[in-house]
Amino acid sequence: MKNLLVYIALSLPLFAFNQKSEQPKLVVGIVVDQMCYEYLYRYQERFGENGFRKIMKNGTNCRTTLYNYVPTFTGPGHASIYTGTTPANHGIVGNEWYDRNSGKVLNCVYDSTEKSVGTSASGGMCSPKNLKTYTITDQLKMTYPSAKVVSISIKDRSAILPGGHLSDGSYWFDYATGKFITSTFFKSELPKWVQDFNASDNAEKYMKQSWNTLYDISSYTASGPDDSPYEQVLSGKTTPTFPYDLGQMNASSLAAGKNNFSLFTATPFANTYLTNFALQAMSSENLGADNQTDMLCISYSTPDIAGHSFGLRSVELEDMYLRLDIEIARLICSLEKQYGKDGFVLFLTADHAVVPVPQYLVDKKLPGGYMFVKEPLELLKKASAEKFGAPLVLCEENQNIYLDHKKIAELHLTIDQVAEFVADQIRRWSEVKAVYTPTDLSTAARDEWQAMVLKGVHPKESGDVVFILEPGYLMKEIDNAAAHKGTSHGSAFNYDTHVPLLWYGASIPAQDVFRTIEITDIAATLSHILQLQRSGAMTGSPILEVLSGDK
Repeated sequence: MKNLLVYIALSLPLFAFNQKSEQPKLVVGIVVDQMCYEYLYRYQERFGENGFRKIMKNGTNCRTTLYNYVPTFTGPGHASIYTGTTPANHGIVGNEWYDRNSGKVLNCVYDSTEKSVGTSASGGMCSPKNLKTYTITDQLKMTYPSAKVVSISIKDRSAILPGGHLSDGSYWFDYATGKFITSTFFKSELPKWVQDFNASDNAEKYMKQSWNTLYDISSYTASGPDDSPYEQVLSGKTTPTFPYDLGQMNASSLAAGKNNFSLFTATPFANTYLTNFALQAMSSENLGADNQTDMLCISYSTPDIAGHSFGLRSVELEDMYLRLDIEIARLICSLEKQYGKDGFVLFLTADHAVVPVPQYLVDKKLPGGYMFVKEPLELLKKASAEKFGAPLVLCEENQNIYLDHKKIAELHLTIDQVAEFVADQIRRWSEVKAVYTPTDLSTAARDEWQAMVLKGVHPKESGDVVFILEPGYLMKEIDNAAAHKGTSHGSAFNYDTHVPLLWYGASIPAQDVFRTIEITDIAATLSHILQLQRSGAMTGSPILEVLSGDK
């Protein structure tokens, strides 16, 4: 009996470690790349009953969710959502940045020490090594090692950063093969289910299809004209208009012996492809099959890829979201069928929004326009060379100016001295709203814009001088016809920072929340849903309204 009691006592901690009460079987995080808050309402009447509208009606709609830092790009957005903190802490200060060691601009998830898995191309040379803190998915895996985390996207950074360092599988699209791949950081080979999926459902089959509007094109009244002067023309087309016959558009590439898979990723077919992969992952990885909560991270990249080309008032984008609504409905239907309505929690947000096409703003006599940076940057380098006897400006990236530290030291100058001169020159650029020197980046913020910049820089990756443009402005390299078409993002203003945030599933109340919520609050809320310690450098606060339904 004594031995039995000792055995039971020793077993209790292990039992408690593996068991959690009344927890969802699965948490699903959905990030829609480049989704404006307004899309929920501009397209609402045309959404079906079981996609976006179902979540908005039966879940919690956080209607004033904002990014609290700049720049608003894909890499920083995904990192901030899943770490619960800003680039100042997690270190992902852009989609890419200037690397002082190599003298090159590098992808935020590039890792020369890792190899591709699933392709002979270099698209798998990636890892989360630049992420300087833990994600909520890492915290789940550290606390409950039996938990599974799977993260998928078209973009590498959008799959890698949400899944974190301990992901059981992070997979992204390979533009060389049209299939899902990973890197040696995560796997030595693709699981059989991924290999099977690649064999049966890959981009090649979609490249033979044609993208036309879901409904009669005359009914797309939430958009401008189909043939718009503000839209880019995709390769293989002569106008930015429906239909988009991928077979015909891809013909010249096929004649050269390869597929132009970038065409595929700009169409709703890529969203369908990703949803299919998500459903296969749920089944093949047995997500939510035991008492331990698992996580599935899905990032839809295609709205961003199309949005850059067509802009937010295009028929293409309206059709994209009507079709994405169908994919969201497919996911919800599968989740409810597999886990029950109270067996999962889902959140949906965006990594950033987007600026209206600046040329549209100009034509409408609204504030906005372009800054063509090539010539001013050359003049800046020339001015620094005349002032100090050497060209001390290395490059500009993400509105960060990188100075030549080695040369500055050789000339017995200080970085602050050179930075002050450079900042003074940049203040003369009419399109610039504010400029920040190293002194500004190391002192308390004097206004909201400086506060956002401070949260978006990290000493190692960021430049020495940071500037932001006036509202409505985009930076382009040179002034040509193509520069005035399409759009982008990255600013501190509401058109880039105001995004949707929807919660749905187990114990999530049906309500609208209007108070301001920061993007870093998502992971802080998940820490309570998952009953976890706050992870790493988390600075966000839990959204109490989302948690009010918990018993």
